[in-house]
Amino acid sequence: MKIALLGYGKMGKAIEEIAEKRGHKIVLKVEEDIENYDLDNSKIDIAIDFSVPKAAFKNITTCFKQGIPVVSGTTGWLDHYEKAKKVCEENNTAFIYASNFSLGVNVFFELNQKLANMMKGLEDYSVEIEEIHHVQKLDAPSGTAITLAEQIIEKNPRVNGWQLDDAEKDEIPVYAKRVEDVPGTHTVTYDSEIDKIEIVHTAKSRQGFALGAVVAAEYLKDKTGIFTMKDVLADLFQN
Repeated sequence: MKIALLGYGKMGKAIEEIAEKRGHKIVLKVEEDIENYDLDNSKIDIAIDFSVPKAAFKNITTCFKQGIPVVSGTTGWLDHYEKAKKVCEENNTAFIYASNFSLGVNVFFELNQKLANMMKGLEDYSVEIEEIHHVQKLDAPSGTAITLAEQIIEKNPRVNGWQLDDAEKDEIPVYAKRVEDVPGTHTVTYDSEIDKIEIVHTAKSRQGFALGAVVAAEYLKDKTGIFTMKDVLADLFQN
């Protein structure tokens, strides 16, 4: 594939390394905002966006308008997600957004949903989420932590929302910590007076996120429509 990288920070460089090892070619590198770049869909098969929140919506929709499908892992811009889907559909192209492209994290999401479903009737347990990331991460809580919270809310009728740090009794407290050189750790904890249950995902490097993004791009190529990492995992497990 011929890939445009939207955002050429640490994640962009990790994606470049893995994509080239898998036989793909990086044909465009955008530092942040796509505005001053000339997009030619005859030279670009797909764009992978790990830019910044303020640039993501414009970057993504500009690609759609040129008929270029997009895989996006930028968080902090999702107020405009539905608009982006509409632009994608209007231009008959394809889109995958994920708060986390790590294949391991997406297995973790599946475990989180199953555990939430099991715990919904056990009223003695409170639930909380903690995420730890590197100090360069701009948004808090992480998109992954928000996804985990939303999954629990969907499964448990006793939970009505989430809040960063201070939460009401029927809300999930989400704690965000920033520590130097931590790729990402997410912990979901169910606690009672009797015992505590935790599931944890710890990223050891950015390579897992980068590999997942490239695998998602490989899945998306030549497709039309809106997809998720569930679709990508289902395809992997089927094969």
